[in-house]
Amino acid sequence: MSCDMDRQVEALCDGAVDVFSREELAERIKLAAAENRPLRVKYGADPSAPDIHLGHSVPLRKLRRFQDFGHEVIVIIGDFTGMIGDPSGKSKTRPALTREQVEANARTYFDQVGRIIDVSRARVVYNSEWLSPMSFADVIRLAAKYTVARMLERDDFAQRIAAGQPVSVHEFLYPLAQAYDSVALEADVEIGGTDQTFNFLATRDIMSSYGQAPQVVITLPLLVGTDGVQKMSKSLGNYVGILDEPSDMFGKVMSVPDAVMWDYFRLVTDVPESDVRDMTARVTSGDLNPRDAKARLAREIVTLYHDAGAATAAEAEFARVFSSGGLPDEIPECVFGPDDLEGGLLWVVRMVSAAAGCSSSEARRLIVQGAVSIDGEAVSSIDDRISPKPGAVLRVGKRRFYRLKLSD
Repeated sequence: MSCDMDRQVEALCDGAVDVFSREELAERIKLAAAENRPLRVKYGADPSAPDIHLGHSVPLRKLRRFQDFGHEVIVIIGDFTGMIGDPSGKSKTRPALTREQVEANARTYFDQVGRIIDVSRARVVYNSEWLSPMSFADVIRLAAKYTVARMLERDDFAQRIAAGQPVSVHEFLYPLAQAYDSVALEADVEIGGTDQTFNFLATRDIMSSYGQAPQVVITLPLLVGTDGVQKMSKSLGNYVGILDEPSDMFGKVMSVPDAVMWDYFRLVTDVPESDVRDMTARVTSGDLNPRDAKARLAREIVTLYHDAGAATAAEAEFARVFSSGGLPDEIPECVFGPDDLEGGLLWVVRMVSAAAGCSSSEARRLIVQGAVSIDGEAVSSIDDRISPKPGAVLRVGKRRFYRLKLSD
């Protein structure tokens, strides 16, 4: 490879968990250049998740890197497969979506990904374009290209079968449909998280059976959520949304455990690796407080999705609220009326659930954990009922504040 080729391959593979394979990627780049065309880089968008968080940004940032080198990003909206239900990395089948849900989610999705990739230079396709016209005979011919034994090698299928949980036949069709997406597009490269590795490798086999060169596969790490344990997920509440307000974004990042903040630096910021290594060494030696390193992380992330001024203001508010015991400048109101009261008293579980927009069971959990207070006084029991004082400040967890208001 030439020096330019070496640099491009190195940049495109940087941070990947696996690449199948670097040599094939180099050959694809050379072939595309000889044919005077960009690489066709495929990325499947999950139509069930319209809200983008930092976990989603990991593959999206890699797509932007491909764009920077002049390659074509093809975003596939899985409208057809979304109406099947993809179980990838899940312990059960995902619920199928309606056409209306898929289209609404897709619109929201592209409003957000435009903060990371250049959507004006991306091609957007819907896999119903080629999957909907397929006949039952076409599906059988596609299914004949892969064996049941290979399908049962997939970890989540094997685990569910071992646990006695059902695996429906239609779930075997999902990896085949995803593979046919690459066949239809003649994809050169596919990018995604490690939870998609099985599907990606199955796609390579199926493309070969259609007489196509198998796509290069680049898998990227799954970002751990703010709990430091599980994969970032909105359903788990351990996420940092790219549309979060600067103060919320800053506060959430500051709650990330010290041990995983280095992964955040590497996966979701533009901070040079040399800086990350230097900070790591200084924290280890005691020359740098981990809190200061994390504050830089929070500033970098807020700046990416807002601007430097917003990052500075968010840091100042964080210091005032969480270090000095102050209150945010803006606190949303939560209004309660007579129908919410019983004998003039408000049940704390109902209050927390309504204010924080969570379930009653989640409200109970927060109260039991001591994460709820009113005007600085902890709520001690899920059975408590209070006489709500207008203007009182309800605090839920470390970052959520609500001002109580009563209506007639």
